[in-house]
Amino acid sequence: MSLNRREFLHVMSMAAAAGMLPGTASAMSTSPDYKGAPASMDMYNLPMKGKVRLLHITDTHAQLKPIYFREPNVNLGTGPAFGKLPHVVGHKLLKELNIKENTPLAHAFTYLNFQDASEQYGKVGGFAHLKTLLDKLRESAGGRENTLLMDGGDLWHGSGTALWTRGADMVEASNLIGVDVMTGHWEFTYKENEVLTNLNNFKGEFLAQNIRVKEDSLFGDAYRDMVDRHNGTGLYDEDEGRAFKPYTIKIINGERIAVVGQAFPRTANANPQSNFPDWSFGLREDALQETVNEIRETKKVAAIVMISHNGMDVDLKMASRINGIDAIFGGHTHDGIPKTTPVKTPEGGVCHVTNAGSNGKFVGCMDLDIQNGKLRGVNYNLLPVFSNILPADETVQTFIDHLYTKVYDKSIVESRDPSRAYNKDRLGKTYGDILNEELAVAEDTLYRRGNFMGTWDQIIVNSLREEHDAQIAMSAGVRWGTSVLAGEMITMERVMDETSMTYGETYKSEVTGAQMKDILEGICENLFQKDPYLQSGGDMVRLGGMDYTCEPNATLGNRISDMRLDDGTPLEANKTYSVAGWAQVESVGDGRLMWDVAADYLRNHKNDMKLKKVNHPKLKGVKNNPGIEDYPGEMA
Repeated sequence: MSLNRREFLHVMSMAAAAGMLPGTASAMSTSPDYKGAPASMDMYNLPMKGKVRLLHITDTHAQLKPIYFREPNVNLGTGPAFGKLPHVVGHKLLKELNIKENTPLAHAFTYLNFQDASEQYGKVGGFAHLKTLLDKLRESAGGRENTLLMDGGDLWHGSGTALWTRGADMVEASNLIGVDVMTGHWEFTYKENEVLTNLNNFKGEFLAQNIRVKEDSLFGDAYRDMVDRHNGTGLYDEDEGRAFKPYTIKIINGERIAVVGQAFPRTANANPQSNFPDWSFGLREDALQETVNEIRETKKVAAIVMISHNGMDVDLKMASRINGIDAIFGGHTHDGIPKTTPVKTPEGGVCHVTNAGSNGKFVGCMDLDIQNGKLRGVNYNLLPVFSNILPADETVQTFIDHLYTKVYDKSIVESRDPSRAYNKDRLGKTYGDILNEELAVAEDTLYRRGNFMGTWDQIIVNSLREEHDAQIAMSAGVRWGTSVLAGEMITMERVMDETSMTYGETYKSEVTGAQMKDILEGICENLFQKDPYLQSGGDMVRLGGMDYTCEPNATLGNRISDMRLDDGTPLEANKTYSVAGWAQVESVGDGRLMWDVAADYLRNHKNDMKLKKVNHPKLKGVKNNPGIEDYPGEMA
């Protein structure tokens, strides 16, 4: 029997999944030119260098099982952020971090040699493997009583099982691995009632100093009734209108440590407000300073840290404007940076800013050197979670296995439209049966992460155009979504990783050329605005069926030019074009859900999966930017 490379890799991956191959970390390696240094458990031997150990995970996006995840080759910094972490990629990042090429750490922190390195080192993350590493780090710190585990949000969202359980599966998973405190963002894309139910089942503390109950809700009966049904959760301080606890004091190894929570400040801009009609968000910098002052003056703490979902650039600015915070454990922007960025505070102190990547791929570990009740220094490491090295925790693995035996029923809510809340074709099937469906074999490495287009995004926009017979398709530039290796089987689970959200309806509309330019200019301004406080997060919208030129360093209204359809026809300002999309924030599209559209596209094209074109925009003025390397599109 003769197998081509795609067929061979599929057979090998199935055998590895069935436990039929020894040493699966290197079993799939096929490139004779790539030979990375071996990975071993030695990297996880981390003796305590201080008195208190703070552990940090963030943006896991409900990835309970090990996955592949490609880091970006485009993460541009403009203005003051030019050339500064996290806006450095590839070889320049390795140099910045003093990491050797072709090593496990080089693979973890960069996109370099992604396909071959992934085949050698295997998958990353997985909550059962994460638990093993956390327990090892707790043990080397002298026991759990000397540690604190913080989650930075985007924990309950990003997978099929999270959507179908409305985040409840991830609450249980976070309890099993021992999350002590958390904050949030995508958590709020479930209904308020569901959020409060989940928080009541969470064994840790949810912190968010910057969320308030709206005044009309505070003085109405409906919100109070909902809070009463949830044992008071959702109204922490009536006088200040605080929905949730702003901070907590934890005694760790005899030391008093304060943790402040900062939820994503622009949730109401980025997500459907109809899901959280009673809550308002924001940076609330003044309130944060007042909170920190109160802690310093009255709580006799050795250190104050913040668990944040601001995004790293926002955290860096906030650190320079707020006094009294010793460290910020950041999330939202998915930046895996294995060293702290020390920022000088207004009164001359230092705040250490970190960001711990995404998808369960990393664990941040900061040891606090505390002497006589005072913080003297910090020691920080960001550890990649290599699933082939770290054995699975049996209790967590049993939980995951059992979850996949749950049966899809009529109680599930996939759509905001009640008439199509559940999918009749999935009724009676187990989660595992649904998610393990094999759709097509990838002929390209599929990824999403980066400021501009990804190959996974191209499949999504291609499927939208085909579904709605549209000239152009748009897909939001979100950062979550796992990667698929070339030659690997694309399952329904991988499709759900890219698309499962509570507002996944698709649509078709008519847009003029002028409107399209305005849309792109607005999104570009949000991304490349030089003031981090005016950015909303996310990356550039992904487009299919059209190309354009982008000049990130230009001003609003002047960044986008030369918009053309795939056939080269220029878009005309007054001409109307058919545009398909999904995930509308303010309205509910009447098209099928995105995951069903993408799955059908893969089924229909399974014999011809090679991407003919990827709509990478032409970029101007960024050739010398250290935040871009190996860009596959044109640069000027």
